[in-house]
Amino acid sequence: MLVKVFGAAVQGILATLVTIEVNCSKGIKFMLVGLPDTSVKESHERIVSALQINGYKFPRQQVVINMSPADIRKEGTAYDLPLAIGILAASDSLNPNKLENYMIMGELSLDGSILPIRGVLPIAIKARELGFKGLVLPRKNAREAAVVNNLDVYGVDNISEVVGFFNGDITLEKTVVDTRAEFYNAQQIFEFDFADVKGQENVKRALEVAASGGHNLIMIGPPGAGKSMMAKRMPSILPPFILQEALETTKIHSVAGKIGSETSLMAHRPFRSPHHTISDVALVGGGSYPQPGEISLAHNGVLFLDELPEFSRSVLEVMRQPLEDRKITISRSKFSVEYPASFMLVSSMNPCPCGYYNHPDKECVCPGGAVQKYLNKISGPLLDRIDIHIEIIPVPFDKISDKTPAEASKSIRERVIKAREIQGQRFKDEEGIYCNAQMTPKLLAKYASPDNAGLELLKTAMDRFNLSARAYDRILKVSRTIADLDNSEHIQPKHLAEAINYRNLDRETWANK
Repeated sequence: MLVKVFGAAVQGILATLVTIEVNCSKGIKFMLVGLPDTSVKESHERIVSALQINGYKFPRQQVVINMSPADIRKEGTAYDLPLAIGILAASDSLNPNKLENYMIMGELSLDGSILPIRGVLPIAIKARELGFKGLVLPRKNAREAAVVNNLDVYGVDNISEVVGFFNGDITLEKTVVDTRAEFYNAQQIFEFDFADVKGQENVKRALEVAASGGHNLIMIGPPGAGKSMMAKRMPSILPPFILQEALETTKIHSVAGKIGSETSLMAHRPFRSPHHTISDVALVGGGSYPQPGEISLAHNGVLFLDELPEFSRSVLEVMRQPLEDRKITISRSKFSVEYPASFMLVSSMNPCPCGYYNHPDKECVCPGGAVQKYLNKISGPLLDRIDIHIEIIPVPFDKISDKTPAEASKSIRERVIKAREIQGQRFKDEEGIYCNAQMTPKLLAKYASPDNAGLELLKTAMDRFNLSARAYDRILKVSRTIADLDNSEHIQPKHLAEAINYRNLDRETWANK
């Protein structure tokens, strides 16, 4: 008997329908075709054990299974459950009448328990797109899939529940999530708050500007000055997700297996902070079976690189193209996968190997030329792509011990949201442009042209600091954001002056020791 069961293959952050055709006939062979990888081929042993332990017989016939389309490689253990259901249906142990209405995915353990899988959200979106009535999958993935409306999602714990459901013996409970209520309620809860940060008003201002325009930022200061502490608080002042952004970000984390069983839709912008020993593949994504890297996991959020010069040079250089294009394409001989990577880069570094160059109290003990050599670990092209450079000095004792509460993240966030609303209105007709950091040269000329006084100020800065053309563009983008925070329609010289002041590392005199 020939039956068809439906599943999905995830490529990048999109899913493709996989039709599993199972035919039982006379013979003794078991054949699985359709470009399965090793883990899919090994499903035979898991299926045999799961069926036997739960009182079902593996057919003593020839079983031929085709996974269509056969030119797409099938990877992972998520096909165990649809394969098992297809075998039972083809051998008359399960009623096949309802199979065409459901997409089925799940990994089987030897006792028939159904284990969680990756990429559930793209699979659920594809199931709804193709008009399936429902999706049957592991219970731990059910809340994640239930984000998709107009689709019945059934979470199951054991293969016997699935068999009983299709045979009409039991009724499964639908998983229902009030996505919008949970999403908006969780958006106001943050672990870290800028109210905990004493002093550092100039740094907070730079972080506010960066958040308002989506600009990349680097903090330079001695150990213990608060660089990491302030970076961790960046998500608390970023504008809240819109539903489309949350869905796209959740899809990436779903594919990477980073979604918890109690999570439905991500409510907070991601904050990723990889260690400086990370490889370039782990950062940008890839591998034999491509997976999203840290820059994609930080999509629509913050990628924080602490101690930037300690990262491998090759790791830093592979970020140059994604920083410009806001996506990463991973190519293999037979296919290519594209992951979105529109992240805000926040990084920090010590000013020198000992950490105390330009410190107000402690003397730098590095030999001559060491400061410039340390800075040279970061290439000029990468440094050009960082819009804001801000120096941090340690907070004096009187400010640390001050009991007066600092400005809370909520207040800063309100100003950031207002600035982003101005940008949203400005770019409403520009596809893929949401903030000032994403402006193209054409949009720069249209929205960020300074007056004559501003041009003269900018020319003087370019000549004095020997700035590049890319640094010129970055200054205009930052000054546009500062003007938006000031609710000013035009860029004024004071806005340009502040933006120029955020290019400390471009100055040849900065590392003159």
